[in-house]
Amino acid sequence: MTIQKKQNRLKAYLQELGSVAVAFSSGVDSTYLLKIAHDTLGDKAIAVTARSCSFPKRELEEAIAFCEKEKITHVICDSEELDIEGFSHNPVNRCYLCKNELFTKIWEVAHQYGIDNVAEGSNMDDNGDYRPGLTAVAEQGVKSPLRYAELSKEEIRQLSKELGLPTWEKQSFACLSSRFPYGEEISAERLDRIDRAEQLLLDMGFHQVRVRFHNNLARIEVDEEGFALLLDSGNREKIHTALKELGFLYVTLDLLGYRTGSMNETLAF
Repeated sequence: MTIQKKQNRLKAYLQELGSVAVAFSSGVDSTYLLKIAHDTLGDKAIAVTARSCSFPKRELEEAIAFCEKEKITHVICDSEELDIEGFSHNPVNRCYLCKNELFTKIWEVAHQYGIDNVAEGSNMDDNGDYRPGLTAVAEQGVKSPLRYAELSKEEIRQLSKELGLPTWEKQSFACLSSRFPYGEEISAERLDRIDRAEQLLLDMGFHQVRVRFHNNLARIEVDEEGFALLLDSGNREKIHTALKELGFLYVTLDLLGYRTGSMNETLAF
């Protein structure tokens, strides 16, 4: 199926749904989905963004700005994962606990606005990794239009570029809780440290980064371009000093670089 046929299939599916509340994080996938949904359904498509400690302020601000620009109804709800029983202990089903809470709240918003469906932005590339959040998607009857249209991440980026969306080359993002090994305690203070560390790297010109939390050690993942930036001793010194000030005793670079779901490598499937 060609990429344009996939986009047409997406539009037809959304038209069939009639109305939809999109779980909107301002990332590549949910921005594209929201744009197509709003272009297809008009006011019958709304955006819902969850505010929490694991969601950086910059992402929330980008979500607000996009909806204002596109004149899309945007609802911000509080969905604090740390308030969920057991979440802070970071069990292997952490993502399920979070998504289950999130979609419950988005359904409440949908009902308030007379919207019949809730949709999220997972794509075909998400089928190959450990994604317990997709169990919550299935249990709560949440739609996955991008997977229905069989769109991959690269195809979404290409179509986003054609639409002139600012997110077409935006770095991939996952909630800050994904920076912790399973079983490592998650707290508001630790999430803030990770957020500030990653913001520092982004401000320095790094594009795709993760700062993984290993107690008193920060493990940095960067893309190929990021490795080139780190060849500069001044950059390394700046990063080391800043992360030490944030409370990390050791600052290390992962030689394999950035990759999605690296914390899942400890799991035995």
